[in-house]
Amino acid sequence: MNAARKPSLLLSLIPMIFLIVLLSLNVMVFGDGATAGPNQIALLSCALLAGLLCYFNLNMSYKNIEKSAVKAIAVSMQANLILLVVGSLIGTWIVCGVVPTMIYYGVTIVNPSLFLPVTCIICGVVSLATGSSWSTGGTVGIALMGIGKTLNIPDEMTAGAIISGSYFGDKLSPLSDTTNLAPAIAGTDLFTHVKHMMKTVFFSMGGAVIGFFLLGLSYQNQALDMASIDAVRAAISGQFWIHPVLLLIPVAVIIMVSKKVPALPALIFGAIIAAIFALVFQKELIAKVLEGQFTFTGAYKYLLKVAYAGFESSTGNAVIDKLFSRGGMSSMLNTVWLIITAMSFGGIMEGSGMLATIANQILRMVRGVSSLVAATLSSSIFLNITASDQYLAIVVTAKMFKQAYHDYGLHPKNLSRAVEDGATVTSVLVPWNTCGAYFSSVLGVATGAYLPFCFFNLLSPAVSLIVASTGWSMDKLDPNDSFEADLEHV
Repeated sequence: MNAARKPSLLLSLIPMIFLIVLLSLNVMVFGDGATAGPNQIALLSCALLAGLLCYFNLNMSYKNIEKSAVKAIAVSMQANLILLVVGSLIGTWIVCGVVPTMIYYGVTIVNPSLFLPVTCIICGVVSLATGSSWSTGGTVGIALMGIGKTLNIPDEMTAGAIISGSYFGDKLSPLSDTTNLAPAIAGTDLFTHVKHMMKTVFFSMGGAVIGFFLLGLSYQNQALDMASIDAVRAAISGQFWIHPVLLLIPVAVIIMVSKKVPALPALIFGAIIAAIFALVFQKELIAKVLEGQFTFTGAYKYLLKVAYAGFESSTGNAVIDKLFSRGGMSSMLNTVWLIITAMSFGGIMEGSGMLATIANQILRMVRGVSSLVAATLSSSIFLNITASDQYLAIVVTAKMFKQAYHDYGLHPKNLSRAVEDGATVTSVLVPWNTCGAYFSSVLGVATGAYLPFCFFNLLSPAVSLIVASTGWSMDKLDPNDSFEADLEHV
């Protein structure tokens, strides 16, 4: 077989155009249900189209095409495992009383008008401590969604506040994997990168908090319906044993993650401990489900069912039953399917060189520092859409623009900051990206619904571009600085 050829720009754009058309059609026909199957079919179909173009036009062997897709899927397997564990975590945290306890106390201490900015700040602090937006959204984020629902705050607004705060902390935490990856690829060190990001991140976060405060003003004259809140609290306490001791579980998980315990074992630990707490503190609930007789065998079977199929609430209170009937590994399977098909498409596009061809075309349009940063941001966002993974978006973009920043005499910390402002924060805004799929499943809100309220994520690229256009904090490269990346710790 002849050697594989490099793809032309026109050939590279064909799968992208088909994907955009199919995804747009799915949204028009299925609405929010597009991610429940139609988009997966669209992604798989476009992966097939890209593979056919590679085979017949680029002389790629089937083995190499398949290898590119499988390699990309392998990259996403950690995310898929975390998704499955978080599904179990949600179910077990509900049945053991962790989430009900958070909501029980939270609905009475949070003012509706301040709920959104407070939610954003809380998630920012937790994410900064843990270095993980996913862990933040999958733990305190779940409880905050419940509190917001009880206070009659729209779900999409609450989700936007949770995501904004979670990504603020994720971007600045030295414990974050993306915060370590970006400077390593760009060619600078971690703390130089974090210090440089502060010059834009706090503007974005400040704007987000102000935005949520202004959004919350519409609720300042909304009197708390204490009768409804009392009914919710009564329904919760009637079904679960409520006590602050149950909050030791999320505290333990947060401490573990902050001590650099990997997210997967920390979340598994949280689910197991929750199951043990349920056996100790929620015997009455389990006995009721088992028709009045608590047995170890029955409890074991019930808790396993909660872990894989979710918790079913039957209080008679419509709000509580809808709020607590969720979780389980099975609830995440649709998202896992979405990620696998998205990574198949992204892997073939990257392995064939189609993504690089499109990105290089963008690079040719660079005419100055501001357009260089604009190209970096747009390429990062483009790769989040096409490669469906923020890590690929960070690595490919940083590698592609590294020499260009050097040629313009810019310190590599400018590149690492632009990559994070473009790749890290916008990944959650793409429904089929691993991050968008994760948060949509965990928070129970469609990506398109929460997107307009992710103020921090939307402001970050804009602030980065404004800073570049003014020239402020676009530090020059010191000839004595090393420009080589240290990849040993990535």
